Amino acid sequence: MDKDMNTTASSKNVLNSDVEIKGNIKFSGELSLDGKLEGEIHTDGALHLGDSAVVNGNINAQSVIVRGKVHGNINAREKIEIKSKAELFGDIRASKLVIEEGVTYVGKTEVNPNKVSPTPPPRSPETPKTPETARTGR
Repeated sequence: MDKDMNTTASSKNVLNSDVEIKGNIKFSGELSLDGKLEGEIHTDGALHLGDSAVVNGNINAQSVIVRGKVHGNINAREKIEIKSKAELFGDIRASKLVIEEGVTYVGKTEVNPNKVSPTPPPRSPETPKTPETARTGR
């Protein structure tokens, strides 16, 4: 039995609602957080913030699902999902973004699935003004 349990490619970590952390968290794989954190989160994996989660700090992850409260910026290399009743105060940047109805969100958003750098819009050629269009006389 133990042999089968060790064959999973990624580990899932859980921090329940009775957990309070002051400091930064760094992990691989997947983390479900329902507790409180004052600090930053860094991962190349997935972060799931539960209904009772409260994070005061920035988040850098592969993907993030927010159900609780975040006071800080979120940077996801893939996707951010903000579920209904979540509260987010900070800027977000991701390749894909899903925001459900009922979310409180205050901040700036950058969604860039194709990693395109901003370019100025193309200029439309101006039509030359001819003297005939200005004349009204006979």
